[in-house]
Formats: sequence, structure tokens, C-alpha cells
Amino acid sequence: MLKHAGAFSSFSVNDIQQAKTFYEDSVGLKVNETPEGLELKVDGGPSVFLYGKPNHTPATFTVLNFIVDNVDEAVEQLTRKGVRFQHYTGEIATDEKGIFRDQERGMSIAWFADPAGNILSVLQEKK
Repeated sequence: MLKHAGAFSSFSVNDIQQAKTFYEDSVGLKVNETPEGLELKVDGGPSVFLYGKPNHTPATFTVLNFIVDNVDEAVEQLTRKGVRFQHYTGEIATDEKGIFRDQERGMSIAWFADPAGNILSVLQEKK
């Protein structure tokens, strides 16, 4: 029924202007501001819509993954822009850069949060 419908993702933030600055300046996305919120333009994919919510609570899971050619380079570039990466132990233990390297599946991922606490990632898929 919905296989031919258009689709896009959305999630909330607590401060639209802070989110706009972060996604434009730190992440490097084109951001369109609308009366309803922000539209993030991601190359090769549908847009992502961010809306303000005064009682925003960040999700406890990854809400947006950016697929990159080289996760190490992406982490370095974002770190230079002031982005801080999450560090985990256990099953998804990350290295000193904050990168989890899944040898079994041949992929690498590093998680970070936006100013509203939403979890994002840069992900390098198996080549």
C-alpha cells in the first residue's frame, strides 16, 4: 500500500536556532528554515525534518546515520568542528576516537549527539 508513497524522517529538538547552527556549521548540511522547523538536505537521500518541541526528550537510540566513505576522516573532520564522540564499552566498545569497528560485518560506526541530545552516527559500510 505505501511502497509508492514518498517518505521522510523527522525528530524533535529543544532549540531550533541551536540545531540550525549545529547542522550547518558543525555537520556541514544545507538547512532550510521553515515556519514549522528545519529541513536538512542530505545528498543522495530524502530530507530530514526537525521540529521544535519545548518538552523534548532525546531518543535513547540513533535517530540519523550518515553513510561515509571513510569513518576515520569523518570523525577527524567533525572533531575539528567541535563535535564530541560517544565512547562505549562492552559489546560496542569504541576505540580512543570513539569508533566501533565491527570486524565480523566489516563496518565501522561512531556516534555523537546534537545539541538537543539526539544520537547521530557516521557509518562506513563494508566495501
